[in-house]
Amino acid sequence: MMENCLGWAARDPSGVLSPYSFNRRVVGSDDVSLKITHCGICYADIIHTRNKFGNSKYPVVPGHEIVGIVKEVGSNVGVFKVGDSVGVGTYVNSCRECENCEEGLEIHCSKGPVFTFGGVDVDGTITKGGYSSFIVVHQRYCYRIADDYPLGLAAPLLCAGITPGKSLGVIGLGGLGHMAVKFGKAFRLNVTVFSTSMSKKEEALTLLGADKFVLSSDEQDIKAMAKSLDFIINTASGDHPFDPYMSLLKTAGILVLVGFPSPEIKLSTISLLTGMRTVCGSVTGGTKDTQEMLDFCAAHKIYPEVEMVAIQNVNEALERVIKRDVKYRFVIEIEKSLK
Repeated sequence: MMENCLGWAARDPSGVLSPYSFNRRVVGSDDVSLKITHCGICYADIIHTRNKFGNSKYPVVPGHEIVGIVKEVGSNVGVFKVGDSVGVGTYVNSCRECENCEEGLEIHCSKGPVFTFGGVDVDGTITKGGYSSFIVVHQRYCYRIADDYPLGLAAPLLCAGITPGKSLGVIGLGGLGHMAVKFGKAFRLNVTVFSTSMSKKEEALTLLGADKFVLSSDEQDIKAMAKSLDFIINTASGDHPFDPYMSLLKTAGILVLVGFPSPEIKLSTISLLTGMRTVCGSVTGGTKDTQEMLDFCAAHKIYPEVEMVAIQNVNEALERVIKRDVKYRFVIEIEKSLK
């Protein structure tokens, strides 16, 4: 018998969320049923509740930074048990047969991953995310959270990750950007933060421990850093130029796009043809990389900076995300406030 679940959903492109009851599927033999304690707020929640891509399926229950406690497991589940702390990220299923899936890169499944909300689940229903009391997920797409890692701080990690280099540039200092700095320092990299706001300088250097801060609009400082970075992670949203940052990469340097800028980016061919530079993108990691990242955070005590909010204040929090009025990630206290 399907179990009733309480959540908050958007019914139309206004994106306004309100209480919503729906049914979760029955726990299958390979499934984990997770009582959600916290769910992080990601800009993707705004994109899909407001139908920015034109493909939202209403009602939308957003949320793909999910953590909680296992309340039930299927008969074939051996990795998790009732009472375990578990996380769920941006996707909850894939074909599990293609080359990418076999290599732990399920997010790049040849048949397409099933996203945590707004996707088509195994039973044909539309997936609904973590702004809800519980969720049922195949065990492969669940992640162990260390017992001593605070669940409220673990939530934002389910939508973050980074690849190390020797010197790292971080564009943007929001939810993703501040975690990029923390990972960079944990990997013992020399980290430079680029921001459009001088007000972020003290935070970057003092709170987060970056080695250098550069105002993006300061052409002289940008030029002074030419060919000095091995790796740049671009977390910024909105329309912004790429060529100035490409000039900062060393030979064979890499720029990875993880934010959501404008639908099209402009880049001169000379930026790629000289210096063997690479531009690539990543929406999230595979299951293997995600578990390694969570374990790394627990071992090195890497914690995101968060602001806790009640589900009743989620609409206000989403508006503040749009205004960039958060340091640095909102996390909804689902268990405490969802009644």
